[in-house]
Amino acid sequence: MKTTEIREFSDAELADKLKAMRAELFNLRFQLATGQLDNTGRIAAVKKDIARLHTEIRAREIAASRDAAVS
Repeated sequence: MKTTEIREFSDAELADKLKAMRAELFNLRFQLATGQLDNTGRIAAVKKDIARLHTEIRAREIAASRDAAVS
């Protein structure tokens, strides 16, 4: 998932994507533990996507608080 794609999401969509990514990471870890995971690189990609989502959520929080302080 690209950063430009993430910036286009609404706040609700960001929360939904974050929840879905966490569930996917859980499933990937479960598959790894049971020896069923073929593409181990997917775990790192999902972790990076989760970090990108958290970064965008935090950036929006900071922008909102900055706007509230100015007003």
